[in-house]
Amino acid sequence: MNGRVAAMTGLEEMTIKEYELPKAEKGQVILEIIKANICGSDIHMWEGKHVLKNHVLGHEMVGKIVEIGEGITTDYAGQSIAVGDRVVPVYYLTCQKCQACLSGHFNLCEHGSDFMGQVSEKHPHFTGGFGTHYFIHTNQYFYKVPDNIPDNVAAGSNCGIAQIMYAMDNSNLKVNDYFVIQGAGGLGLFASAIAKTMGANVIVIDGVESRLTEAKKFGADFVINMREYDTVDKRIARINEISNGHGADVVLEVTGVPKAFDEGLRIVRMGGTYLELGNVLVDESLNTTIVPGLITRKCITIKGILRYQPWYLHKTLLFLEKYHDKYPFSSLTDRTYSLDEVQLALEKAASKEVQRAIIEPNK
Repeated sequence: MNGRVAAMTGLEEMTIKEYELPKAEKGQVILEIIKANICGSDIHMWEGKHVLKNHVLGHEMVGKIVEIGEGITTDYAGQSIAVGDRVVPVYYLTCQKCQACLSGHFNLCEHGSDFMGQVSEKHPHFTGGFGTHYFIHTNQYFYKVPDNIPDNVAAGSNCGIAQIMYAMDNSNLKVNDYFVIQGAGGLGLFASAIAKTMGANVIVIDGVESRLTEAKKFGADFVINMREYDTVDKRIARINEISNGHGADVVLEVTGVPKAFDEGLRIVRMGGTYLELGNVLVDESLNTTIVPGLITRKCITIKGILRYQPWYLHKTLLFLEKYHDKYPFSSLTDRTYSLDEVQLALEKAASKEVQRAIIEPNK
């Protein structure tokens, strides 16, 4: 039996290719992809702004098990699995041998992207979500999806939401703390919902009114429009007004704009915590000026968050099982495309004509 994948074969160029499906050997699982979301990282790769190039795109996905290799009877949470079950895989690998893994930082595995970054011609071919099938490697974490989580919500669980779950557990955020989110994109909305369930006072900053309106639906107590509060000082004054002079206990950057880092250092209160997730591109042209003395004088704790520890995907599914109806996660995916339309879908997503496109490879 053959399957198809959408491979990146050039700058902003996708090609549909067909290969024979691999067999599930010991410790391996084959999925039939139900839905795959287009993530911002997919767009960066497609535009050539990422280290990965000329590979099968797509890493936010949910699939149905079609074949289970020898020795696999449960997912990585110990839940029994069978052919036909919906599962989501952790999109990166943990080699468990590199220095990062040996130090317990599975999220920083030096070989985490080895298989997802390979060209489609290389076995097992089905190494991305933009395809009819997906190959789960030996020792690759995956988890069964609770029955009440919709496919489009489950598809996005293994990237942004799981990363935010991990970030929040590393944030020092406490009940009644003031939590400021820089950016009301997908990550910012996820953070708002999760922080609200933790009992925080959530403040979201963005310059687009429609995104701020969406933030309120995801639990934000207060929103600050950068067009109205058009200087850093005005935004800080508004945060102080909201918090009765207390200030921001924790600030999260998810804009991807380098200048936001300097602003975040000014926003966070003395002794507060600053979480950096949005700026992921290592590019000298994207440098920005910061004042190191702010970190010293204010005793700020700064934490960079990349990916998540793999078991956080299970925690994310449990969160979504409980809260996916309370917050409108389904509304974040607003247009569905077939696998043959993947080029168009990426173009629409890159131009922001659609908020979050979905690929249905077997449509």
